Amino acid sequence: MVKLTLKGGTLKEFESGVTPAEVAKSLGCGLYKAVCSARIDGEVCDLRTPIERDCALELLTFDDPDGKRTFWHTASHILAQAVQHLYPDTKFAIGPAIKDGFYYDFDLQKPFSPEDLEKIEEEMKKIVKEGLPLERFELEPAQAKELMKDQPYKLELIEEHSGKGEKISFFKQGDFCDLCAGPHLLDTSKVKAFKLTSSTGAYWRGDSSKAMLCRVYGTAFPKQSELQAHLDALEEAKKRDHRKLGKELGLFALMDEGPGFPFFLPKGMIVKNTLIDYWREIHTRAGYQEISTPIMLNRALWERSGHWDHYKDNMYTTVIDDTDFAIKPMNCPGGLMVYQTQPRSYRDLPLRMGELGIVHRHELSGALHGLMRVRCFTQDDAHIFMTPEQIKDEIKGVVALIDEVYSLFGFKYHVELSTMPEDHMGELEDWEHATDSLRAAMEEIGMPFVINEGDGAFYGPKLDFHLEDSIGRTWQCGTIQLDFQLPERFEIEYTGADGEKHRPVMIHRVVFGSIERFIGILIEHFAGAFPAWLAPVQVKVLPISEDQSAYASEITEKLKAKRIRVECDLRREKIGYKIREAQLEKVPYMLVVGKKEQEDGTVAVRSRNKGDLGALPLEQFMADLGEEIATRAR
Repeated sequence: MVKLTLKGGTLKEFESGVTPAEVAKSLGCGLYKAVCSARIDGEVCDLRTPIERDCALELLTFDDPDGKRTFWHTASHILAQAVQHLYPDTKFAIGPAIKDGFYYDFDLQKPFSPEDLEKIEEEMKKIVKEGLPLERFELEPAQAKELMKDQPYKLELIEEHSGKGEKISFFKQGDFCDLCAGPHLLDTSKVKAFKLTSSTGAYWRGDSSKAMLCRVYGTAFPKQSELQAHLDALEEAKKRDHRKLGKELGLFALMDEGPGFPFFLPKGMIVKNTLIDYWREIHTRAGYQEISTPIMLNRALWERSGHWDHYKDNMYTTVIDDTDFAIKPMNCPGGLMVYQTQPRSYRDLPLRMGELGIVHRHELSGALHGLMRVRCFTQDDAHIFMTPEQIKDEIKGVVALIDEVYSLFGFKYHVELSTMPEDHMGELEDWEHATDSLRAAMEEIGMPFVINEGDGAFYGPKLDFHLEDSIGRTWQCGTIQLDFQLPERFEIEYTGADGEKHRPVMIHRVVFGSIERFIGILIEHFAGAFPAWLAPVQVKVLPISEDQSAYASEITEKLKAKRIRVECDLRREKIGYKIREAQLEKVPYMLVVGKKEQEDGTVAVRSRNKGDLGALPLEQFMADLGEEIATRAR
């Protein structure tokens, strides 16, 4: 017998060799139908896995991220089987689950057209209807090669695993067999609703020197209603695409002459500078001093910081006076050098230094995406130097600052504590101390967090803040990284109350993360309709006829005098046309002025969000808008 600890701590006994599928069936028909895979002592496994020891067992449905991955991985096999039926000469590569779905890479004569994808979907429906069981089996490498002798990509993968002395795992469903470790659903009937979303080219293993394959993307859900909700969300996301809106609203441009290097246009610069003004305001209030460090420093500095060894492939380098230099990918070494410009005492700590530093990182061209993934960006960095006793309070202060910023924009968020990666600097003892400090600070605040094992920076553990936008997507922006390593490498010191030299602890932190990326997120979060305080144009004055042009210009000048960002549309166009254009430009307020408004000294106010607000005295409108801007109301 084996003792299984189930959800909620329930303990149950089963015959040795019982599978997670059998356990689920014993607990209820509904659970058995819904379960996708399992975790045995925290390790994801297939539902067919025999359990032969006491363990903790979690049964994973589609609601669990690992359950989703199992579901989507099975859908990718259904896709591949359908392609095998329709295009039998196809060579198969890989078909993993990914964020929000799956893909499969195929080598075939001609890329799939939209019409081809429709045919494949119809064939997939037949496979789902058959409810084919997925059966796992293993072969010795030689047998595996014989089975896959006509599939060169599978043979390459088998060859890589042959030297490990392990058998090769396969999954079979009907007449389709694939090299795969799983896990998978019990049968194909579970994949009730799916959609092939696109087809594109992809190099085998991402290597441009290798074959170009046809990659088919798709997604799948247990219910049609869930699939439809997801597709609706994708359509909404398309409408909010910051690249599309950025062009339409005149915010930024992407040029072939500078891939990954965005050009900010005048209206985009207003948004960027307004965010920077806000950043400076809250950081001054929180006791930060602003610094600026050089964009390029020599190789010796980057070797000292560890970046040359750990990050060189992502750095742009050059030679000056026979010496290697690198454009900075991060601001931290410069911050450490500023700390070293004068002796420091414990009375100076905590020392909070903020920097809006322009950094460059070499990203692969295929990874570039609008403002979200660029090669040059402004990082709203800050480095805090402190005594060990000050760590928790400083972390709490940074968390409070990040919470204030995200709340201002209406973002929900969750926090992950990322621990020591394999490629790390420093001693285990220091890492444990740093990780325990971050954990203790979060527990004292009472803020929930999850552990993200092995995803820390190479110099220390970190807290990552993942914000959720208005349509439910998550973005990693803010981070707090606790560092015992770089202060040691740079040998920075402070004089303690005991008169002795001590090593300070260092926090690296960002709030926006990248200002460019944060602007991209805000464009999509607000669908381009920024709150009034952030909008490039806050008011448009629209005269109904040419007779009101002088009055409209007078109003415009009064608004400018109040430092309100205003444009006046004096074109000889119908007022309906002017209003529609202002709405497309997502201007928060339109002031329509005709003969009556001119006679009464008023303005007819139209709100982007609330529609017609009626006629108001200009002074009242300016006062109301001034309050809205000053409080940064959403």
